[in-house]
Amino acid sequence: MAMTALAPAIHRSREILIAKSSQVALKLVPDVSEGKQADRKFFASFVSIVGVIGLLFLLLINTLLAQDAFTLTHLKLQAKMVSDEREAIARQIDKQSSPEALARTATSLGMKPSETPTFLNLDQVIAQQAKLNNG
Repeated sequence: MAMTALAPAIHRSREILIAKSSQVALKLVPDVSEGKQADRKFFASFVSIVGVIGLLFLLLINTLLAQDAFTLTHLKLQAKMVSDEREAIARQIDKQSSPEALARTATSLGMKPSETPTFLNLDQVIAQQAKLNNG
């Protein structure tokens, strides 16, 4: 009989325990009221601002890359012009150092062509040097 008399008290204490434990669990989470909650308008504006800033950043990067492309094209054009000038100078040097041009320049300076040209035979020169070194 004692057990049956205690049954309503046990049931009631169980309800009190559940209520108090739920209050403790709810105290762990902060109370969020309607005024403090972030609304959808704020989130949408935040996402929109981040998107616009990202697009502007991409536009800036694209503009800088395009500017570098123009600079690169300009530098390639300058390199081609320098190469053409170098080739023109090389042709002019070859033209001035040709045997005909050298002969013309020599006669204009008063030089006369040799009537008895002397050719150097390297085999004889080497043999003479070998004799000098050995003897």
